[in-house]
Amino acid sequence: MTTLHKPINAALFTAPDSLQQIKQLLKQKDTELREKFDPQSSVSGLIKEKSDFIDLILTGCWQYFLGKYAHHLCLIAVGGYGRRELFPYSDIDIVVILPAEDTDSHHQALANFFTFLWDIGLKPGQSVRTITQCVDAAVSDQTIMTSLMENRLITGDSSLHEALLTQITPDKIWPSSEFFAAKMEEQRLRYAKFHDTAYNLEPNIKEGPGGLRDRQVISWVFKRHYNASSIRELTHYGFLPESEYMELVAALEVLWRIRYALHLLTHRAEDRLIFDYQRDLAQQFGFSTDDQQRNEDVEQFMQFYFKTVLGLERLNEMLLQLFNERFVCGESASTATPINDKFIAINGYIEVVDETVFERHPLALLEIFLLLEQYPSFKGVRATTIRLIRKSLHLINDDFRQDKAANRLFIEAFRQPRGITDQLRRMNRYGVLAAYIPCFANIVARMQYDLFHIYTVDEHTLFVIRNLRRFALDKHSDELPFCNTIFLQIAKPELLYLAGLFHDIAKGRKGDHSAVGEELARTFCSQHELSPHDTNLVAWLVRNHLIMSMTAQRKDISDPEIIHQFAQTVGSIEYLNHLYLLTVADIRATNPELWNAWKDALLKELYSATHNALRIGLQSPLTTTDRVSENKKEAEQELIKLGISQADIANAWQHVSDDYFLRYSADEIAWHTIAIASSSETDLPLVLLRPQTQRGSAEVFVYTQNEEAIFSLSTATLDQLGLTILDARIMTTLDNYVLNSFLVLEQSGEAINELFREIHICTALRNNLRYHQVKEHKNIHRQSRQAQHFPIPTSVEFLTDPLNNQTIMELVTTDHAGLLSKIGRIFIKQGISLHSAKISTIGSRAEDMFYITDTQLQPITDTAKQRQIREEILKALTAKKSANHKSMR
Repeated sequence: MTTLHKPINAALFTAPDSLQQIKQLLKQKDTELREKFDPQSSVSGLIKEKSDFIDLILTGCWQYFLGKYAHHLCLIAVGGYGRRELFPYSDIDIVVILPAEDTDSHHQALANFFTFLWDIGLKPGQSVRTITQCVDAAVSDQTIMTSLMENRLITGDSSLHEALLTQITPDKIWPSSEFFAAKMEEQRLRYAKFHDTAYNLEPNIKEGPGGLRDRQVISWVFKRHYNASSIRELTHYGFLPESEYMELVAALEVLWRIRYALHLLTHRAEDRLIFDYQRDLAQQFGFSTDDQQRNEDVEQFMQFYFKTVLGLERLNEMLLQLFNERFVCGESASTATPINDKFIAINGYIEVVDETVFERHPLALLEIFLLLEQYPSFKGVRATTIRLIRKSLHLINDDFRQDKAANRLFIEAFRQPRGITDQLRRMNRYGVLAAYIPCFANIVARMQYDLFHIYTVDEHTLFVIRNLRRFALDKHSDELPFCNTIFLQIAKPELLYLAGLFHDIAKGRKGDHSAVGEELARTFCSQHELSPHDTNLVAWLVRNHLIMSMTAQRKDISDPEIIHQFAQTVGSIEYLNHLYLLTVADIRATNPELWNAWKDALLKELYSATHNALRIGLQSPLTTTDRVSENKKEAEQELIKLGISQADIANAWQHVSDDYFLRYSADEIAWHTIAIASSSETDLPLVLLRPQTQRGSAEVFVYTQNEEAIFSLSTATLDQLGLTILDARIMTTLDNYVLNSFLVLEQSGEAINELFREIHICTALRNNLRYHQVKEHKNIHRQSRQAQHFPIPTSVEFLTDPLNNQTIMELVTTDHAGLLSKIGRIFIKQGISLHSAKISTIGSRAEDMFYITDTQLQPITDTAKQRQIREEILKALTAKKSANHKSMR
């Protein structure tokens, strides 16, 4: 281990190479501290040691550059540096205090001082003010007040420092009650930036809820009122018992260790636990496993982090509530209002009448949350009662869970018209939910290491219930009015909420989480004496909660047979209503970026078609012939209204098969027909774009003479233009022309909404089809930073599609640039005819379905041929992976 021997004194600064010598000293110190760092040991000594060393550097620089002015001015540390908490790449915030009779004489000396600090690489956050200027700035901005509260004299005129301290006391500026209110509003806004949850999968350990900033807020507010020097005094003033203080310190140490390691790993002041660093940190903190493919090391490390944050979040809630009582409410905080024989209300918070309530009435551990739902004027649970709830969790044992009175209380909480989500979150935060439903404990703080789940499983579950609740509320009806309309038909909303609670409860267990979850839900419902009908509904929803999104995104829902099969699975409009609402709530709670107009329209279309099938009756389904006739008639009526003659319509339709009228809607058929009827051979290839379709996406339509490479050229072009392909329909007429359409969105998930963009897409695609090549341009479709951490093993499976006499090739792989184009070229090489494709990309995972035949329009059933196709695809995609996924498709 390296150590420092060179003293920091005036002689050092007079040396010709003083700049290099001091830079070397800083480098040596950083190396020494890096070598001392142990992820398993406290870093409190290291962050203080770094702070003290910087004090020495700054003091030496100050004495040398300020010279005769060194004792006339004052240099103080503020912020984290003022607290003596310097992490490897923390900001070094300093303030120079000038005397009131400031003159210009020292300005050049100060300029030289700051220049030297930057030259040696310290990059300080600096300000130069008189005491009056400091006070004025603090009065107008509480963040400056906060920074000045954590001031510490480094060197210079101590009388200036003492004078500053006397001018920023609570009796002169920012009384503790006003400061507390400002900090609470600041925290509210900060939480909102993180969707009011600490359980994002790339959390910010400093600014996120439950992070280091929460501890600092506690310290600032406490210090402002009591002028305390340390949070250790929380125990002295009765805010925390010794055990909870030690819990606070232990949690703080964990976050400090993670932050220290994160700085060393990234070589910068990085406070985000992004995917790029989670595995390295997991290994440093002792969570490494032999099988990294399953990501257990990362999941265990992140669960350790989230549970630490959960504790800090709970302590933050308790302490800030106690501060509010002490600092803001004062004497009125002690006024008690009776609620019942177990609870009273103090300052709007529920409190137990005495510390034996839960021992005497264990069911009160559930009743308290029901009361919070029934009395919306209550702000929450009083801190002393939160503490008592935590101490009493052992009372929620098997006897408690089997108690029918407890069961009724729990179900009643789900039947309330308000407060369900808030109280479930509170129950989870206090540990009651996991105690009452032991299988829920398995998903608390459980990370899902993929790119499309951005929350922990328990947080995702609570977001699902929140989304379902919003469907019931008029104030949110403008978000998804169709869902609000359907929700009016839900007779027992509590069944929907219970399905949401259990839909992912088996995540992390062996086996299909939907099947295992179904059994857990059925057991729960039976214990809680739900009727057989209600039990079956909840269990069925848990088992089938993925089926609607899978059907909408991976099957051809324009096919009546697909709709009939789905309707048979659902069985009734009641089940359909519940499933639709659960599906929408689930997708929107997985990742806000996954929901877009395309998914919205697709699910509505599937819902409407299934609702119609169930209304008509499963015994008399709409036939393919009926659907073809219906679409033809509707399209023809629309075209005649637009002035297209029946002769032109007949001419345009003479070479298309019934399959075309089945797979396209009437408005699409009309659009195609107008374009084809008004074009000539010299206009080909014809490329058109509709920016908004019924499915919320843009449709790119291609009409031209059939050639092998059209699909490959088209997808390569659309990909290069930065478009996400959602669906591809490939039709060939009897006279060998193609009617191909691609449903696309911008990579952001938004529709194409600028005319010049539409023209550019059509022009580029038409030129590439005309000249049979895609020019080498930079692909603007970018792979996200996170995607590289989620390589998806490639699999190719072949399924039979007897209804259409085709083979379905299912491809699952890591999404990347040019994927569809590459598959198209393989199809040409293997003599495969592509009829349609369902494209589904979830995060970095591509799940694509290709409906294919051989050139004689026969399904590909030969296993040797299937193996040959599979090997060709695996070879092509493996080569891509080794090239390190330069961009998304």
